[in-house]
Amino acid sequence: MSYYRTPKLNQDKKLHAYIIGIALGDGNLSNQNGRAIRLRITCDKKYPILIKKITASLKSLLPENKISFFDRGSCIDISLYSNHWADILNWEWNKGPKDKQNIGVPKWIKEDGKFSKECLRGLLQTDGSIYKDRKYLMVNFVNTCPNLSEDVFKIIKSLGYKPNIQKFIQKNGKIKHTVRLSRDSQKFIKEINFWKK
Repeated sequence: MSYYRTPKLNQDKKLHAYIIGIALGDGNLSNQNGRAIRLRITCDKKYPILIKKITASLKSLLPENKISFFDRGSCIDISLYSNHWADILNWEWNKGPKDKQNIGVPKWIKEDGKFSKECLRGLLQTDGSIYKDRKYLMVNFVNTCPNLSEDVFKIIKSLGYKPNIQKFIQKNGKIKHTVRLSRDSQKFIKEINFWKK
């Protein structure tokens, strides 16, 4: 009989989809102590409401686990240890950066519109932006993972919108993918409840 119990995990799939989006965007996995995987999400301090939302979502997912914070000056790391992460997030902590693993959105999320919207909001709140260009409202998603960028493009398209995708080779040799939506942006923002503040 084991003396270790598995901490409680909230089974709400919409919550899972949102956190997966956040983690795919600004998350990082490690296992420094060799016992539990740490998910670290880095968030700019100019988004205090988003920091509170991410913290509350993680607490709701794993209510018995402790959340820790590390101040990096202009940004903050939100961390939570759990051996559920590998199964939830579907990427490995010990196989290099996310772009090297070429991670993407899990199939079960892409197959369901309500889960896709939750995941998309998380992705855009971390690796996305809302801005105006010549009075037109634009939504951008920028990432160096080909699979993830392609998934974002296809999910937005599956919701009935017409995004475009551009590729740019950076000085370090990595390819930056930018998914941009310029038509019906206001409708899209409202549909997925995208905000960043």
